[in-house]
Amino acid sequence: MTLGRYCRAVLSYLEAGPDGDARGTLLCLHGYPESAHMWSALVELAAAEGWHALAPDLPGYGDSPPDPPHTWQRMVDAVARFQRERAGGPVALCVHDWGGLIGLRWACDHPDQVRALAICATGFFPDGKWHGLAKAMRTEGEGEEIVDGTTRQAFGQMLAAVAPGISEQACDEYFKAYADPVRRRGQLELYRSGDFAELEAYRGRLAALGVPTLLLFGSEDPFARVATAHRLAQEIPHARMEILDGVGHFMFDEVPERAAAIVVEFLRQLD
Repeated sequence: MTLGRYCRAVLSYLEAGPDGDARGTLLCLHGYPESAHMWSALVELAAAEGWHALAPDLPGYGDSPPDPPHTWQRMVDAVARFQRERAGGPVALCVHDWGGLIGLRWACDHPDQVRALAICATGFFPDGKWHGLAKAMRTEGEGEEIVDGTTRQAFGQMLAAVAPGISEQACDEYFKAYADPVRRRGQLELYRSGDFAELEAYRGRLAALGVPTLLLFGSEDPFARVATAHRLAQEIPHARMEILDGVGHFMFDEVPERAAAIVVEFLRQLD
């Protein structure tokens, strides 16, 4: 197995795989305010199971340089380029949070490139609602005050409050999104470019993909609630649903080995 971090072209990424032929490619897309670091346990475990695993830092996050404007559409475009250049064929797509809003759009637009879906703690509905922080980020003045005033200490305290047990290393990695004014403004560009109504054009298209699907949610998630998982299960009748008891939104930081094991067990069923 090989495991490493690379930076080629625009995006930095984690990559691991078997020494011989891979069983397939797993593409993991992080949410906000995280980076590819959140997938470390899954990338390593999937590689040990024979998968070629890829996890990019989206533009302006982790070690990927900014590429403004950091809009929803440009994030989708960045994923499309990365998949084409680094995967070069169909992938099992694993998404979390904003990675879902970005990655599931890409999946619906490229159905021939999707082998399976693992949808973690995210919604994909045209009548979606923004939660408190997202509302603030979308508000002129208020959003600027938040991103400009966030210190490393305050950031770590915020994450620790919603992700018990999150490591200091993870907080350091995710704080890279605040490394300079362009990255900080990029967060606002992303939130302010997103209108759930745009997903009307995607209604029914996740189920139409017809691929094996895993829904992985935390019972204590205040942002992507369990009701979201049940609604997705209604829209994708063949989906398998797993609810992690006592776990919140940042499952891959709170219980990384447990969450990764569920995804890898799902991947085993694709053979």
